[in-house]
Amino acid sequence: MLNKQQIGKCGELLVQYKLLLSGVESAHLTTDSGIDLVAYSPNKEPITIQVKANLKAKPGGGKGKLALDWWMPEDSPADLVALADLSTNRVWLLNMEEISEFAQQHPSGRCHIYMYIDPTAKPSKAKRRVFAYEFEKFLLENRIHHIF
Repeated sequence: MLNKQQIGKCGELLVQYKLLLSGVESAHLTTDSGIDLVAYSPNKEPITIQVKANLKAKPGGGKGKLALDWWMPEDSPADLVALADLSTNRVWLLNMEEISEFAQQHPSGRCHIYMYIDPTAKPSKAKRRVFAYEFEKFLLENRIHHIF
């Protein structure tokens, strides 16, 4: 079983791998300042990325339908947040404004964003995005060329 630090490192490496496959170079920062990677491609400004990773989906609320979820501070200094799912090798890229908009919870200076992977889930508030398929446009491969 992987520990929390190993899951985080796997997420960073997955993001770096997917960026490099798209022709975008990135470098890992050695200190934890809320920024994990700096990514850059020719003729573009460097972009900072905070990576949040899940090993696999878990039951929502501890006993509900399977969902991926990530917590992050509302005041992240990063330009982008990469939400990684290690079980499917998927990565979503969102800026902090999008994270704040789509986060379903905002407790005490943090954002909690989740995505049900089970389409039969019955969310209590159906007017907001809660299913993984609703975030498809944010998948790294769908956004990479608009960002870099």
